[in-house]
Amino acid sequence: MEAYLDNAATTRVLDSVREKMVKVMEEDYGNPSSRHRKGMGAERQVKEAREVIAKTLRVQEKEIIFTSGGTESNNMALIGAALANHRAGNHIISTRIEHASVYQPLSFLENQGFRVTYLDVDREGHIFLEQLSEAIGPDTILVSVMYVNNEIGAVEPVGEIGRLIKEKNPAAVFHVDGIQAYGKYEIRPKKQQIDLLSVSGHKIHGPKGTGFLYKNEKVKVKPIIYGGGQQKGMRSGTENVPGIAGLGQAAREMEEGFSERVGRLRELKDYLIDRMCGLEGVAVNSDKGEESAPHIVSASFQGVRGEVLLHALEDRGIYVSSGSACSSNHPAISGTLKAVGIKKEFLDSTLRFSLGMFNTREQLDYAVRTLGELLPVLRRYQRG
Repeated sequence: MEAYLDNAATTRVLDSVREKMVKVMEEDYGNPSSRHRKGMGAERQVKEAREVIAKTLRVQEKEIIFTSGGTESNNMALIGAALANHRAGNHIISTRIEHASVYQPLSFLENQGFRVTYLDVDREGHIFLEQLSEAIGPDTILVSVMYVNNEIGAVEPVGEIGRLIKEKNPAAVFHVDGIQAYGKYEIRPKKQQIDLLSVSGHKIHGPKGTGFLYKNEKVKVKPIIYGGGQQKGMRSGTENVPGIAGLGQAAREMEEGFSERVGRLRELKDYLIDRMCGLEGVAVNSDKGEESAPHIVSASFQGVRGEVLLHALEDRGIYVSSGSACSSNHPAISGTLKAVGIKKEFLDSTLRFSLGMFNTREQLDYAVRTLGELLPVLRRYQRG
């Protein structure tokens, strides 16, 4: 049996998404900037995807900017908003559990003279609203908080954060990394007072190399890619029409049957946690319930290095992650695990199991049964 349990890293493309992309590549292959029939056919595909995505968020179509994925969306949001609003101040607020595609742009901005405050989190990975309130000042131009943490699944109270920011400093821009949240939660930027929202296609059973940034039409953001002026000058470059069409199809699939699909994910997650808690020397770092994402389970395995266990599982056809896949080529102790206070002996013994539309209880049973077989052997081996 094979059990792919690394859906927070990437997902298998849906059949309907693949079919849509193939059709576009074979039929609507024109450049959407061309004025002939083939170009107009491609332009229609882009427009259709934009309409679908805007509808899922209840925002205007013109507020959707297509990108190459979550990393570009985060970079555009952070660097673009900071540069565009620099005259109003130089203070930015974020958290200690952000993804590298937020941390690295913030590091760049610090080198450009911006001042960044990093908020602490509690043991469940939630920020302290009081600390955020105290940090917001008249020179605060940007606040960036991820909706769902990609390693442990903690869900931040985005609506409360948005209200607090606007009460303290209405001019401050609120950016949300929604990469692990889109398709799992009903995100309503207008209601939650989100100004910028980053999304990636390959996390929702869409194609890699696709994503979008929701940008409130009133928010100032400087482009970070210049050229032909596509997408009203916000993101130059010929649009990836097959990818955008596939992203739109994936967004449509995420919207249809939303409650049933998310409910099924949460049932699978709770089932996996219950089974894991029956194993000796295993500590689950993700909670059940609405304050934790429906698809992410972080677990620490006493006496076993995470990388060793990962490859032992791989040999049995079970695929998991040691944390953020985007940082897997640069191994280091997770800043998120440190921030939430994971015990020192568990820091390099933690794996992430993440669920998607194709997972079954049988796969989870197989994974837990295999863990039960492997852990005693690996512990004896490492002690020796």
